[in-house]
Amino acid sequence: MTSREELVSREAVAAGILQGFHYVVYNDTLLRIPPKWLDQHPGGALSILHFVGRDATDEIDSYHPDHVLDLVRRYKVGKVELPWRPLVPPVMSGWVRTSSNAWMNEAEAVRTKGTEILLVTRRQDADDDAPTRDTLEPAPSTLSAEDQARHSAAYKVLHKRVRDAGLYDTRYITGYGPEVVRYALLASLSAYTYAHGWFIASAVCLGLFWQQLTFTAHDLGHVSVTHDWTLDRLLGILIADFIGGLSIGWWVSNHNVHHLVPNHPTHDPDIEHLPFLAISPVFFDSLWSSYYKRTLHFDRFAHFFVQLQHRLFYIVLLLARFNLYANSYPFIVRWTFDTRRTRGGRWAWALEVVGIAFFWTWFSRVLAGTGSWRGALLYLIMSHVAAAPVHIQIVLSHFSMSTADLGPGESFVDRQMRTTTDVICPDNIGFIHGGLQLQVTHHLFPRLPRHNLKAASLLVKEFAKEQGLVYAEFGWISGNQDVLSVLKNVADQVKLIGTVASAEAKEAVDKKLGLHEEKNA
Repeated sequence: MTSREELVSREAVAAGILQGFHYVVYNDTLLRIPPKWLDQHPGGALSILHFVGRDATDEIDSYHPDHVLDLVRRYKVGKVELPWRPLVPPVMSGWVRTSSNAWMNEAEAVRTKGTEILLVTRRQDADDDAPTRDTLEPAPSTLSAEDQARHSAAYKVLHKRVRDAGLYDTRYITGYGPEVVRYALLASLSAYTYAHGWFIASAVCLGLFWQQLTFTAHDLGHVSVTHDWTLDRLLGILIADFIGGLSIGWWVSNHNVHHLVPNHPTHDPDIEHLPFLAISPVFFDSLWSSYYKRTLHFDRFAHFFVQLQHRLFYIVLLLARFNLYANSYPFIVRWTFDTRRTRGGRWAWALEVVGIAFFWTWFSRVLAGTGSWRGALLYLIMSHVAAAPVHIQIVLSHFSMSTADLGPGESFVDRQMRTTTDVICPDNIGFIHGGLQLQVTHHLFPRLPRHNLKAASLLVKEFAKEQGLVYAEFGWISGNQDVLSVLKNVADQVKLIGTVASAEAKEAVDKKLGLHEEKNA
């Protein structure tokens, strides 16, 4: 390309993508993201890869402060004609670039109904060595391109209203002040009861302390506290790694992808919980996870647990903190050997390693101080169970919502509101949810300090009414009922499959025996 002002055609963009260029549309600008920045992106490489060939204007604006947006424009290589007709990002069809900048087909794309693309394990005999032009072309969508453009334009106006209202300003005293008091109270109670030998009470207080701290770690991961990446990451490591034993680096990598492709069975790690939970029958096909880089096998183990998932749901969530360790530590290990570390690089990795070592040092001493292995086991379990409400709150916001893939033409605002719901609760107990019961507004404005979500949600509800969009919300009890209903429906389908399989097997055996008897006769 000879000029940054040159108009680039859709076909030229597609050709460039097939050559390995990471083209993203921002407003009427074509950005080319270099591999070096892809690897250093604080939100992880997948956050960009999911928008190659697409208009990511609303996503970029909602995730980045003004000073970063100024830097984004340095990657401009041309202009495009609006409205932009999106292409399918290669990663959504199972194609990624290797460290040697060659194409690799990590999974097979299955285009099912309409615009839906799911990934499954790549066939051993597959011989495709690169994506084709057809790979990038989306299927015809039932969505109205005019409606999507109108919603996107209205969202930009809404975003300006949120900015003008000062809702990006952190309320340190009135917002975090009461939280610091709550943290200090829970930590003090845990220490006091422990000193008096009341170990169960101490464990419960420690678990609640972790549960509440999780919300601040969440804010720091979104850079919505001090709004300075380095300072927020340092505080995040202190809270998540040193105090909680979890990797903030892993959480940011995981959570950003969840926000950008919410409830997509193949791409959103927050709904990929096999073998214990499946919120859609599509998981029966043993999908490939583009985040975990592995197949989510629907094997006999998964078949057994998913049949009972509506009964085991709360037990699984009560122990969910152990799953966070299981995700955090492999991430740290992979990071150790990754020469293309994301922003923060060596110091963030080293500090996280030190933080996790520090956590297990002090927590091991706490467990040992209970005086017996039974006491230590009980303290371990009780403290982790007490931290579980945060996991229930998270799944309520998404598990009962749509998991459909409506294609790359769906607007940011439509996708977020279709896959996310609020949990209605009185303001005076909103701290139990960490303020994140207002999940719809949080998904539309992820960098917004959560103490301002209530005020912003009023603007969002007004916006939704004007645009004819559904602002989903339900109460705690009805929300739990909805999620359990979804889980039971999937479980019943598993049972039905098992019943049909048993009947077919019995029929085959009877037929074989009949032939055997006929032959002997």
